[in-house]
Amino acid sequence: ARSSRAISSPAPRANCASAQNDKLGNEATTKMIFRELNHGKCKTYIAISEASRKAVVIDPLRDKVERYLAALAYHGWRLVLIIDTHTHADHRSGAMELGALADAPVAMHVLAPAPHVTIHVEDGQVLKVGDEELRVLHTPGHTPDSISIVAKDRVFTGDVLFIHGTGRADFAGGDAGIQYDSITRKLFTLPDETLVFPAHDYRGHTQSTILDEKRTNPRLAGKTRDDYINLMNNLGLPLPDGIQESLQPNESDLDPGTIKFPTLSQLNQVRQLSAAELRDRLASAKPPMLIDVREEDEYRGELGHIAGARLIPLKELPERSAELANAKGCDIVAICRAGVRSATAAAILTGLGFEHVWNLKTGMLEWNAAQLPIER
Repeated sequence: ARSSRAISSPAPRANCASAQNDKLGNEATTKMIFRELNHGKCKTYIAISEASRKAVVIDPLRDKVERYLAALAYHGWRLVLIIDTHTHADHRSGAMELGALADAPVAMHVLAPAPHVTIHVEDGQVLKVGDEELRVLHTPGHTPDSISIVAKDRVFTGDVLFIHGTGRADFAGGDAGIQYDSITRKLFTLPDETLVFPAHDYRGHTQSTILDEKRTNPRLAGKTRDDYINLMNNLGLPLPDGIQESLQPNESDLDPGTIKFPTLSQLNQVRQLSAAELRDRLASAKPPMLIDVREEDEYRGELGHIAGARLIPLKELPERSAELANAKGCDIVAICRAGVRSATAAAILTGLGFEHVWNLKTGMLEWNAAQLPIER
């Protein structure tokens, strides 16, 4: 696991902000300042080390990046870390754009599919913001890469736990049983007085506590794991507005204008292979063609690539598909970091007339976990 890189601080200034009333908790008992920046249904939080004036932004929205930069400049806070608690499906993440503009690293869970993530975190990892610490809890269920962030007297729960509700578990990779375990075995083991700040709220709430959610959350209070699974699997919720414009772009860090993304129905039809199944096929008399759709730095990076895999980044695939014309009758396996971008690639190739396309499910993460050979 990697930790946040060291970044030098500007000379400290007089701290007028510490005298302000903090609507998200009692500043007097902490050495961190906390704010919510959007004041809408989607929540973006900023936490600042009072001593060093270094800041972390959690779950930024792409259409509000200028607002965040203005707030940082006005208060003289230096952005040293950006965290996305999960791959968002209902809005474009601003993490990568904000990170590029502010020269700040982006942190997500190791299972996050997006490229250009600087720091891949795991359960229990500690991230430094100045002289303060944030602790990562892996809380999957809404998505496989969902994390919560413990900071002082509070926890930022992403879309796993809401105030008097929970995030849906019916997206690809979601799992109601795993979500129940994340909440009851991790979040609900935090001190009862821990303040809860989710990434969404649709009822005008601003904060809750772990004790309140244990006692009064209608989806959880008095519910067994089976009760919760049955409830979540029968919500019948419509897909979020704009999911087609948000989810795959967030997974790939590509704008919809860059390529034509397949529909969710097309993605659901992609055939999947495990790492073990691909290993066996590669040892057969007619091994498949391997197309690695990551960026070049990933292809040659820590996870490496499978011998013989041809690098065609996802953003280049539609234009370069003509290079594969002679392989339309061959077996093709698309590969990426976590099996998400490559599923998009497999659906694109299928739509272009390639009939024998598979996706390496969970990608190079699973291949490496199985200790199968790689090249760099």
